[in-house]
Amino acid sequence: MSDVLMPDVADLGRMLATAGAFSVPVHDVRLTPDALDPEQIVAGDPVTSSLELGDGRGIWEITPGVVTDVETDEIFVVLSGRATIAVEGGTTIEVGPGDVCLLAEGARTTWIVHETLRKVYQTRRSA
Repeated sequence: MSDVLMPDVADLGRMLATAGAFSVPVHDVRLTPDALDPEQIVAGDPVTSSLELGDGRGIWEITPGVVTDVETDEIFVVLSGRATIAVEGGTTIEVGPGDVCLLAEGARTTWIVHETLRKVYQTRRSA
């Protein structure tokens, strides 16, 4: 289990406004478990957790298994782990440590998570 605790998102915003910058130890920071909709689980017993850093930015992790999702416009960098992401009617990609991935808003995906995957992400919503 990770040992580094982070302040609340509101505090992060104040820290950024006051100091102009802050950093997060992405491999050691403690993530909060998320509720994964059981209807998204295709196989296995995957569990997700995250740390929201504000304004659509954060750190997210998923344990091995197969899940479906409808994506937001997102860019992410894989920190650790491996997965295959299949886009319905589109391509299938393999992602692993150091890979940068872009997901299109509305893309229907199936994530086959081979090794616990941790990513840093930035999302945005259409205007």
